[in-house]
Amino acid sequence: MAASLKNLFSTLPHFPTTLSFSLSLSLSLSSPRTHFFVGSVLLLLPLFFCLLPASFAHTSSDAAAETLVSRLLSTSATASCASLSAVEESEKRSPRDGGADEVGDVNSCDIFDGNWVMDNSEPVYRPGSCPYIDDAFNCFKNGRPDSDFLRFRWKPYECQIPRFDGRKMLKMLRGKRLVFVGDSLNRNMWESLVCALRESLVDKNRVFEVSGKREFRTQGFYSFRFLDYKCSIDFIRSPFLVQETMSRTLRETLRLDVIQDSSSKYRDADLIVFNTGHWWTHQKTFKGQNYFQEGNHVYEKLEVTDAYSKALKTWAQWVDSNIDSNRTRVFFRGFSASHFRGGQWNSGGNCDGETQPITEETQLAPYPWMMRTLESVIAEMKTPVLYLNVTKMTDYRKDGHPSIFRQPEASRGDGIMVQQDCSHWCLPGVPDSWNELLYAILQISGYGSRSNNPWISG
Repeated sequence: MAASLKNLFSTLPHFPTTLSFSLSLSLSLSSPRTHFFVGSVLLLLPLFFCLLPASFAHTSSDAAAETLVSRLLSTSATASCASLSAVEESEKRSPRDGGADEVGDVNSCDIFDGNWVMDNSEPVYRPGSCPYIDDAFNCFKNGRPDSDFLRFRWKPYECQIPRFDGRKMLKMLRGKRLVFVGDSLNRNMWESLVCALRESLVDKNRVFEVSGKREFRTQGFYSFRFLDYKCSIDFIRSPFLVQETMSRTLRETLRLDVIQDSSSKYRDADLIVFNTGHWWTHQKTFKGQNYFQEGNHVYEKLEVTDAYSKALKTWAQWVDSNIDSNRTRVFFRGFSASHFRGGQWNSGGNCDGETQPITEETQLAPYPWMMRTLESVIAEMKTPVLYLNVTKMTDYRKDGHPSIFRQPEASRGDGIMVQQDCSHWCLPGVPDSWNELLYAILQISGYGSRSNNPWISG
């Protein structure tokens, strides 16, 4: 493994021909492609490179590789696929004071392994302040009376992450296009980011909706443009990532071997955050009867586990064949936990009355099979994919769902069983923390800066 890391250190294929570190350390890179493995800190070697201390500057590439290898091996037993270098924050720093974040050490830290702690700072945007939140996520507007669920912040066990700073993120995204592709949980994350970035603007009129109408539940494409930064934050609906079809006999099938046709709308984006998950748990999908299709063959019966794996491999092949990793950074957000009690979304399941997170890890649900499948697929890809593994952090948050507050009180009626939403998240709320982690990854990697950094685009 040490030898292979030495080669990787000097032959990384996905970055500019020469990487220069802080004291003129230069490494020439050759062209062969290298696999990036999820579940290993190898996935984030670029982040380690950009954070190597100055003492590496006068070290040969072999010696530097040996040092890097020893550090990686010492932490690989506990580091997950999303390991990042630690970042310290000032204890007195507010969410939007723009203060500098200090790099702690270069040892890896799994930012997705942690817990929720009480935090008395204000949310990155105030409840009711953002006009772009879909009504189904707007728990404040729909009368949710409690607000303690807004006072928790995700804290990794082994490090501190920088607080979200909208102005800094907009500077990183200047001239860029960030696209969320997936289901309505990615829409949840997309709205959260648009609102958080908007909050940082002095003139809120300097962001506008490219696609016009605010309501977008049935829309396949939606976009916001931040004029002063010439960047856009888009959402493209693609709940399976592969293509849903309707035959001449009006029979609906899911083409496991064909990427959804909306892919042409985002292949040239600068950053893409993919997800798929919840639609694979719906009854029609989970039963798998006369629904899954490859070529002209419709499976009479196919297990959803096999179908999901086939679909992800189709997605992975498309990414490897169509995404230029020198231009585009690819993320995949993991499965977001649901908290239905006494049934599912369509059978009386509920989560209302929950006001505190789960506190004991032993009370969390088993790790979803879908995520193990995803991890194995990403491990075989040529394109580097950063895995935002939010599954555990969301599993704690049984208090963060809209529940009955997915609609206004006047629409709920008296004595009528209301279908509750225990899958999506109130906004402001949990998805704000996903975007804080996305922000931390981009900031730590130096994305968007003009210094010599292997993760810089443009």
